Amino acid sequence: MTTGIVDAVSILSLGRVFVANMTGNVVFVAFALAGAKGFSVAASLFALAGFLLGAVGGGAALRHLKLDRAELTRNGVAVELFLLAGTLALAAAAGVPVPSWYADAIAALLATALGLQNAFVRRLAVPDLTTTVLTMTLTGIAADRPDGDATVIGRRILAVGAMFVGGGCGALLVLRANPAAALALAVFLMAIVCIGATIAARSSAEWQR
Repeated sequence: MTTGIVDAVSILSLGRVFVANMTGNVVFVAFALAGAKGFSVAASLFALAGFLLGAVGGGAALRHLKLDRAELTRNGVAVELFLLAGTLALAAAAGVPVPSWYADAIAALLATALGLQNAFVRRLAVPDLTTTVLTMTLTGIAADRPDGDATVIGRRILAVGAMFVGGGCGALLVLRANPAAALALAVFLMAIVCIGATIAARSSAEWQR
């Protein structure tokens, strides 16, 4: 859900830039360099740089910290919550419309949070739940046998539905209120996840190993 929300903020108010899906930014930079109007090279490059920074930092932490899956989730979500709170503060200060340098900073910070998320979600390795892209998830829904594992099918459908709902809610808040309102919802949802992860890390279960 948070992926849908933050992409709604970035695309609708920061100037055609993705903060979760870097494929879009790569082709947006190519469009801009080819002379297409309405695409910001700077915003896309800031997002790419932020995403790579988050992924590098997350990967380095994973290599040096010996954490079980619950502790990994708790720590990763806590850092992501901190970064999202920072973007909320920037968006609240920026106002509407968002000035270009604020937009670049917000895009970079949001992308850093999503790069970190990709790093620890990749380590969690939950099948068909990447949390930021849906291409392979949708491929699995369409290509796999209908009588396959119901848990996997349900997880795929839940992932698609969650991102759709997040995108819709984020768009409504951006269009009818402001980007800060949408980011406030993302921070609220991430805080709930952080509380849940903290509680889970205090117990012992098979999935944590």
